[in-house]
Amino acid sequence: MSLSFSVVICAYTQARWLRLLEAVASAKAQSLEPLEIIVCIDHNPELAESCREAWPEDTDGVRVIENRYPGRLGSARNTALEIVRGSVVAFLDDDARAGSDWLLRLAELYDSDPRIQAVGCSPRPRFERDRPTWFPYEFDWVFGCAYRGLPTERGSVGRLIGAAMSVRRSAALAVRGFHSDDHDDMDLSHRLIHHYGPESVVYDPSIRVAHYVTAERLTWSYFWRRCFVVNRGKVLAYRDMEEAGNLNADVAFGRSILRNAVPRYVLAPRERRPLSAVASIAGIVLAGLGHLVGRIYIRLGLTQPAATRGLDRPSEASAAAGAKATA
Repeated sequence: MSLSFSVVICAYTQARWLRLLEAVASAKAQSLEPLEIIVCIDHNPELAESCREAWPEDTDGVRVIENRYPGRLGSARNTALEIVRGSVVAFLDDDARAGSDWLLRLAELYDSDPRIQAVGCSPRPRFERDRPTWFPYEFDWVFGCAYRGLPTERGSVGRLIGAAMSVRRSAALAVRGFHSDDHDDMDLSHRLIHHYGPESVVYDPSIRVAHYVTAERLTWSYFWRRCFVVNRGKVLAYRDMEEAGNLNADVAFGRSILRNAVPRYVLAPRERRPLSAVASIAGIVLAGLGHLVGRIYIRLGLTQPAATRGLDRPSEASAAAGAKATA
């Protein structure tokens, strides 16, 4: 097997410390040993110090670094992308826990088809409390998990879920890394597809990771804010993608909610949950309003550029580091 894997875990808050320990432990327990594990801290010196105490000087292959750019998640991932040595970079959220065969399953996919540049997994919710009966399964994307409507078999998709996505380092550098902080997974997926073609981004629902979902994320206030704010921000992210951006996946999702999800929650005997139907409709309406407000913001010049800092022009040193990655 010619591939080598760098696992990158970005973290920003001390509140997830126990989850971060679990994430790192799951990366260390892989049946296919990663070349390195990078923990990139996003503008939190206290957390960075805690991490250096836990993993001093590359203990057990874990290296602690800090985001060197002013942005958030996207720029933290760019910081790691510049220095990793693996030929494939596997990103894992700081509140996610991978199964022991995670990297091995990814490697098998990459080895099977050289056209594949990025592979996404299926983050499954690990709830802090019981799931509310009104919460539609189609909206599990709200808390960063796989949702009903994604393919049930391995295949090409328009975007991956950032909680557990991977990419060939050479491909990520070719599209100049992540250009968005709040929509970094979507941004990278669109740019890869534009650059390499639709078969380059693959989703495999059988490769799963456990993604921790706090009680706060299961509330109505969190639901409506995410539906509105995420779609408001997407407008700016799409503009920054230029010709790589499109609304095809968003339009298809909205149609699926109205044609399939709502009737199912109203009519299907086993899934008859009227409140889920109402929440689904509300989610689509809020998403549409968010998109409209985002367009108004841009027209009025009320937003800042969506692009993160970093990797606009990959340095020769960073490119050379990737070329020297060991198997």
